[in-house]
Formats: sequence, C-alpha cells, structure tokens
Amino acid sequence: MKNATENLKAATYSSGQLTMLVVLRMLIGWHFLYEGIVKLYNPGWSSAGYLTDSQWIFADMFKDMAGNASLLGAVDFLNMWGLTLIGLGLILGLFTRAASIAGAVLLVFYYLSHPPLIGLTYALPNEGSYLIVNKTLIEAVALMALAAFPTGKQIGLDRLLAKASGKKVQETKGEEKEMASV
Repeated sequence: MKNATENLKAATYSSGQLTMLVVLRMLIGWHFLYEGIVKLYNPGWSSAGYLTDSQWIFADMFKDMAGNASLLGAVDFLNMWGLTLIGLGLILGLFTRAASIAGAVLLVFYYLSHPPLIGLTYALPNEGSYLIVNKTLIEAVALMALAAFPTGKQIGLDRLLAKASGKKVQETKGEEKEMASV
C-alpha cells in the first residue's frame, strides 16, 4: 500500500489541469520577463525611489539599500536580470521549480517593502484598493503553487533535460504513464 507522498509523486494531471498550470506559468513568466526587459533597456531606471518609499517594519533595511550606492547597484542588477531570467525560465519551462521559487522570493521582498496595510501611504498611487492581500502577494502564492507542480517536466525544456539525463517524466492522464520524477 502506497503512502500519501508516493501517491502524490505518481499522480498525473489531466490535459485541462496541465493546460491551466502551463498557461499560469507562462503568463507570470511574461509579466516577469517584460518587467525585467523594460528595466534593462531604460538606462535611467533604478530601484532607489521604490526602496526609499518603503514603509512598515523593514523600511529601514530597504532605505539603507537605497542609500548605499554599491548595494543599490547590486540590487538594481539583481532585480533587472532576476526578473528577466525568472521570466525566461517560466516561459520556457527551464529550471521551472527554481524560477518559481526565486520569483516568489522576489515578490515577497516587493510585498514587504510596500505592504497594503491600514495607515500606510506611498508616493506612487496603487491601481486599486487593497488590504493585506494585493496582486503581488497573489502572484507570489501562485508561483509557490507552480513550484509544487513543476509543469516544465511535462511541457518545457525541463522535460528535455530530464530525458537527456535518463530520468523518467510524468505524463498527463490518457497518455502512456511513466513513474514521476518530481
């Protein structure tokens, strides 16, 4: 008799489930990729304004980042290239789990810098009215869900890497079933 973990590892996705997970992965990937490219091609872009506008319990840390030119340069570099590479990874299904986790971590930093809490106001206007839960937090949680369901092993370059290394890959329901290597 299999335990719960073995059942999860051997589970397959229906075509509809897999399609929706891949669509979610690619849409979030596009969002990250576009944000990264826009920053890369804008020579005047810096995260300094965003960081100095930070409020709440981590505000001093974010403001210190903005106040140190060397650290700010590193933060800007990591932000631009991190967004771009995470986006590419999600779109291509390459290192999907790592890209999902890295994206979620980045978004948690954004959230902690500008949480939607009562009494906090920011220089830049928000697109909507939020309390505790905003689009940044939702996207971070969606990325953690994608990390739990690494669809790149079914549709993406992760599948090719797994096959090249001799690992078996998980299939959708209705196709030839192989043991999952999750």
